[in-house]
Amino acid sequence: MDALMRVLGSEPTLAGALAEGGRALDLQAPPAVRPFLAGLLAQRSTVLVVVATAREAEDLTAEIGTLIGPDNVASYPAWETLPHERLSPRSDTVGRRLAVLRRLAHPGTGDAGPLRVVVAPVRSVLQPQVKGLADLAPVELSAGQEIALDEVIRGLSEAAYCRVDLVERRGEFAVRGGIVDIFPPTLDHPLRVEFWGDTVEEIREFAVADQRSMDKVERLWAPPCRELLLTEEVRARASQLAVEQPQLAEMLTKMSEGLAVEGMESLAPALVDEMELLVDLLPADASILVCDPERVRTRAHDLVATSEEFLQASWAAAGSGGSAPIDLGAAAFHSIADVRAHTLASGRAWWSQSPFGLDTDDDTRTIALEAAPAYRGDTAAALADLGSWLHEGRRVVITTPAPGIAQRTVEWLSENDLPGAVVEALPDVIPAGVAQVVCGELAHGLLSNALSFALVTYDDLVGQRPVERGERKMPARRRKQIDPLELSPGDFVVHEQHGVGRYVELVQRVVQGAAREYLVIEYGASKRGQPADRLFVPMDQLDQVTRYVGGESPSLDRLGGADWSARKGRARKAVRQIAGELIKLYAARQSTKGYAFGPDTPWQRELEDAFPFQETPDQLSTVEEVKRDMERTVPMDRLVCG
Repeated sequence: MDALMRVLGSEPTLAGALAEGGRALDLQAPPAVRPFLAGLLAQRSTVLVVVATAREAEDLTAEIGTLIGPDNVASYPAWETLPHERLSPRSDTVGRRLAVLRRLAHPGTGDAGPLRVVVAPVRSVLQPQVKGLADLAPVELSAGQEIALDEVIRGLSEAAYCRVDLVERRGEFAVRGGIVDIFPPTLDHPLRVEFWGDTVEEIREFAVADQRSMDKVERLWAPPCRELLLTEEVRARASQLAVEQPQLAEMLTKMSEGLAVEGMESLAPALVDEMELLVDLLPADASILVCDPERVRTRAHDLVATSEEFLQASWAAAGSGGSAPIDLGAAAFHSIADVRAHTLASGRAWWSQSPFGLDTDDDTRTIALEAAPAYRGDTAAALADLGSWLHEGRRVVITTPAPGIAQRTVEWLSENDLPGAVVEALPDVIPAGVAQVVCGELAHGLLSNALSFALVTYDDLVGQRPVERGERKMPARRRKQIDPLELSPGDFVVHEQHGVGRYVELVQRVVQGAAREYLVIEYGASKRGQPADRLFVPMDQLDQVTRYVGGESPSLDRLGGADWSARKGRARKAVRQIAGELIKLYAARQSTKGYAFGPDTPWQRELEDAFPFQETPDQLSTVEEVKRDMERTVPMDRLVCG
């Protein structure tokens, strides 16, 4: 896509702005210019692109990756929680954030090289973070490395990984003899590291469902799982604060003992020396590009207001008569104006790009590029415009999300007597008169009369966003814990240790001067004629509670009784019975000869490329294996089981 960058970068106004390199500049241009502008700025120095929402950040990251390569751009996610909320951010969010910071501060380290572009929602830019996060060293292992097993265990513990018997969630590790299972927060699958003495013999992925090893990998790179690590200094400060602030004693005492507590990040300003902003970690010559500044300012204003309201009504303030017992203001969101002033004072450039002119003190430039028409399936209008541009001798580029669609697009042009060609990469000089069809994840196209150029995307033609074929995203839900706000009194729930019960209410109780919220679950009476037993589950243990999903109304288990064990035993027995029936079924299919299907056709590939959902790596692997089996005469059980 370098050819596209060169063409659009030659637009006179844009080229002049880039050459001058002003520190405060407002560009008026359509939204489709954003990925190109970020890529052109990245040719000079590192760029931080600021957008309004996390969804915009993910979409723009994919577009910029199409132009400059996915390894050169990364999205910097925001916490799912507010700074003063007694909830910790997800471990996969923390892992992604720390991986980006590490690459910014230490180019050439980590899983990839130095970053040229970082895309962040404004929430990430406004929120202060603990200073020094970029210097937190990950746990790194590679095959053949000499390292003591105890040193690895100590490093994982210091990086806030939780030691368990069986690894099931991100941020956990388990040790069995000379085998260490680790689930880094940035990976889709956990890794199994096998030691021979003090030598790393092998590293493999393994499946969480059945714990079976899978493919070999060359290297383990495990960033910390929390942004507030319980170092000796932090534990000492927590111990001191526990004495000074009795209303926070329960939480701080656990932290002083080295136990990670849900929501402890909200106390970071009182436990660390200094907080810093994301812009402070950028190189001195970096540029900040704000996309659609009006929406960004509106979003920033809402975030600051919400943060201030939550601080005033937070659990800490409620326990001390309306004012926070300790100063937590250093963690509050900054205003976008303060961040801008801080950025300019540091010598970094602050640019903005808006589809409309802004009344600002900045130097304003209007870029002579137009948004491509949105045809939304109107093929007649699309063909008319494409034909007109090609006959005028314009350079025409069409981007599609996948090869099958690219081939079909060329066939569609040919059927209507328009020249087109599929290319893996655009030539250095884009030819005129022949539409160049190339794969790329660009959302919208651009037109330029002065440059005699037209860029049209798949979304422009059919009104459908390209299917994301990149790396699978992390699960959006926090573990498997239940959301108490979704429960109604009388709903059946299941506790891992105590079994099936009935949700009653959500209550708040004061224990040793600290207010805590509990989920109340009602169980069967331990004795006939006695009132039902009740279990109070703290909010930080909700991962042990799930909603009951059985078809019928269940009977309530008894606390301390054998009902729950018997229920699980019956379930295991039923599973074994089903497994036996499946074995018989597969044996019968094994003796039945199959049918050999033909290989994939272009229509099949086009259908797959247009699939509106994103397959997981396991699904893609299974589909390929089933196809290979279907193209051979194999027993019927292979066709069913893959």
